[in-house]
Amino acid sequence: MAVTKEEIVEALKEMPALELSELVHELEDVFGVSAAAPVAVAAAPAAGAAAPEEEEKTSFDVVLESFGDNKIAVIKVVRALTSLPSPSLGLKEAKDAVEKAPNAILEGAKKEDAEAAKKQLEEAGATVTLK
Repeated sequence: MAVTKEEIVEALKEMPALELSELVHELEDVFGVSAAAPVAVAAAPAAGAAAPEEEEKTSFDVVLESFGDNKIAVIKVVRALTSLPSPSLGLKEAKDAVEKAPNAILEGAKKEDAEAAKKQLEEAGATVTLK
């Protein structure tokens, strides 16, 4: 039995942003394509009109400006975000990273990953900027 587009869309709506980001990267690897290419092509004319010699930024730092009212939830998100490239930060390291705000939580992340991380941190109550 074939899965319909609508079923796939509904399943994707229920996935957490981090899992969705991982799925995109896996699909890029499997099919040898990049989901970022169409966005860059679509944005190129607008950026070209404003500043023809300026290139679009491809890597971002996710900077935690403030942890807000729910420090524990923000610590949990920081631990989850830092588990992808290497083993997860320990509880003490994640707590220290959150308490050092303003502090870069992720450095040199792809735009999609940086935006997903920003969204998760903001949902936990943190104030975040992308640089």
